[in-house]
Amino acid sequence: MAPSKPETGTVPDLEILSTTLRPGGYVEPPVSEDGGPERNLISYGARFRQAPLEFLREVSLHVSGTGWRAYDEIIGQPVFYKGFSENMKVAVMGTATLKAKIRDLAEKRVLVEEAEGLLGEDGLGEVKKAKRKEELEESLRQVAYETTDNMICKMESKMFIRGAYYLSAHLLTRAYDQGIHVSSEEVIRLRAVASKAAAAKHSIVFLPCHRSHIDYVSLQVICYRLGVSLPTVVAGDNLALPGLKQFLQHAGAMWIRRSFAGDALYTTVVQSYIDTLLRMGLNIEAFIEGGRSRTGKLLPPKFGILSFIMDAVISGRCDDAIICPVSTQYDKVIETEGYVSELLGQPKPKENLMDLLASSSLLSLKLGRVDVRFHEPWSLKAFITEQQARITSLPKQISLSTSRSSEERVRLLRTMGYKVLFDINAVSVVMPTTLVGAVLLTLRGRGCGKSELVRRVEWLSARVQGKGGRVAHLHGAPTAIIVERAIEVLGPSLVGRIDGLLEPTFYAVDRFQLSFYRNGLINLFVSEALVAISMYTRVKLGGGANNQIITYEELYRQISFLSQLFRGEFIYSTEGLPSNLEKTLRGLEADTVIKVSRDPKGAPLTVELSDVERQRGREDFDFYCFLIWPFCEASWLGAVSLMALTPPPGQEDVWLDLKHVQDMAQLFGKTLYHQGDLSYFEAVNKETLKNAYQRFEGEGIILLSKPRDSKAPTTIKLAPDWTPKRDGQGKIKAEGRLWDFTEGIAKSRREGKNRRDGATVSTRVLALADKAGRELYATAAAVADVSEIESPKSRRRKEISTAARL
Repeated sequence: MAPSKPETGTVPDLEILSTTLRPGGYVEPPVSEDGGPERNLISYGARFRQAPLEFLREVSLHVSGTGWRAYDEIIGQPVFYKGFSENMKVAVMGTATLKAKIRDLAEKRVLVEEAEGLLGEDGLGEVKKAKRKEELEESLRQVAYETTDNMICKMESKMFIRGAYYLSAHLLTRAYDQGIHVSSEEVIRLRAVASKAAAAKHSIVFLPCHRSHIDYVSLQVICYRLGVSLPTVVAGDNLALPGLKQFLQHAGAMWIRRSFAGDALYTTVVQSYIDTLLRMGLNIEAFIEGGRSRTGKLLPPKFGILSFIMDAVISGRCDDAIICPVSTQYDKVIETEGYVSELLGQPKPKENLMDLLASSSLLSLKLGRVDVRFHEPWSLKAFITEQQARITSLPKQISLSTSRSSEERVRLLRTMGYKVLFDINAVSVVMPTTLVGAVLLTLRGRGCGKSELVRRVEWLSARVQGKGGRVAHLHGAPTAIIVERAIEVLGPSLVGRIDGLLEPTFYAVDRFQLSFYRNGLINLFVSEALVAISMYTRVKLGGGANNQIITYEELYRQISFLSQLFRGEFIYSTEGLPSNLEKTLRGLEADTVIKVSRDPKGAPLTVELSDVERQRGREDFDFYCFLIWPFCEASWLGAVSLMALTPPPGQEDVWLDLKHVQDMAQLFGKTLYHQGDLSYFEAVNKETLKNAYQRFEGEGIILLSKPRDSKAPTTIKLAPDWTPKRDGQGKIKAEGRLWDFTEGIAKSRREGKNRRDGATVSTRVLALADKAGRELYATAAAVADVSEIESPKSRRRKEISTAARL
């Protein structure tokens, strides 16, 4: 990443220095000879021990609300005034949607009570039934009011938010010592959009990606400092800890359950609250992925809150909403160590305040910087209208009311969700730690000398920019300095250093945790990576250059197969496979990685590695392969673990507990890794295996039975035409649809030194899968026997419980 001049027409990242908002085009003065503090979005606050008077002065300025700290002249609708919460509760309880739902639920309950004879043998007269209905409505209103009170944010006090801002900014800059960085162009545009939205009384809906709990703080701090009305942040009630709950609720958090399917009243209260926020033009923040990404890459979108927002616009309950996708990237994420434990199958610990504050010594870390980027906001109403026009081929003036079919809504939601993810990717910044992590994890050797590490980081930085990506603005510092800073931030627990050699040599210590950072750029290169591992099916055969040529038809088939396999993992271009593949091939040709032979019309016939790429040791080709091989390994592990579901004789109708099966798949993967049959330990991570099983269900390979009782386990079974056969000795045969599917993945796996895919799977690995499967079926049989013995008592307890309720 050699020092380069900024492109003509661009402006530097926005910096807020002390109390001055620097305009676009501001040129940062040179750093002083004594290495003065780096200037960033938020100036580093004074510490009491080092400068007690300056510390107290800063506190008094925030408490008294001097200058911009007053948060008086904001862009957007008024927030933080006395009576805000009460006004909001009255508005929510007065919505037509909630009133109608309460009447409907009360009417249905009266009918149920009448049918079950709970209203007396002869029932009640119309007057008495009406009275009973009024009692139920009053009870439901009370429940709805209490739910609303617990849910809504309570922006009551400007004195409170001034103190909360100072505390949050101070803690944040102590952990992330290089501050928060934003693009000046994006922030100027955001303020202009916010002004127009405020005039039209439209809400801005911020949809950030989710990497860390710090995400909750960073966007609020930015909006406060820029004078934009703070959004109401949709937060899961797992963070509603005693003490913290009230603090965050008064700072802008709304609390919702992690799941509320089947609770009609709660669902309607949430919808009514979202409707009210949108109708009042108050800003909203919701994480598009739902929960935090434990793998470092974007997760598929969650549609819960999006569906409420879209429904409000489609129904006409609010006029419009402005969608603003947001990317938040970190030099280092505080929680990655805990993520690894979760991905390896350890139960997620319950959130508590002390763990949250003490995670990785939050108050004294030097974690580098946070980069926040805002995509150009867009109108949700205009998006819906445009999508309707595409679907129905009708003029764009189509009425929103025609979008009310459930299928069309699902299609709109999916399109919107993936558009937001695509927009987030488009503005995401690749951090120095991501570059270093990606280089160290895509090398064939044990380690990398400093000069080679610097060279590869410069190459990768150029490739990121060549793909239209962004690299963190580092003020023209030499690459060697940037690499040293990144290694310091990652720390010795992730990147090791060996001195005493001809040059310092670096190596990956914790490859699993380091993969979190590498995964931050994989979506930029997913097309190149798919081409590379598809070509690898021939390259790994060896035998000279001519033997490694792959036909275009064979390449296309393998890429098509892998694209389907990974469709839940990566975000693809919307241009379609043929167009995207042609563009990727031409790009790799221009980079002298491959050579494509074409017919007179320009259609590709064969593809092979170029002579230049062979001469440089396949380093670019290997980089693309190493990026995606861990995901290939995880999918192969998921597929081969399904072999364990081959039922033993006489147990063909048995269904297995899905959680037990996935736990077994992890244990199976750990065994294969330590025995040398799995190349990447990160392939055993819980999230990737879960994604693989979801794709297998979509392909019809497995059948899932999901009971209505949420406490009962989901069970799994192989589809009949995907179930392998057994030979005369009872061993699983290496044949059939599932075997062919597994082999299709194995063709692109990294070849190990001590194994060959086909022979290994059909002997040792297949025997191990059979052993694991027999244990699963034995456990299922034992559970079934216990359930059969206990079922009469269970039925009796249920009868007694039901009678008591009545």
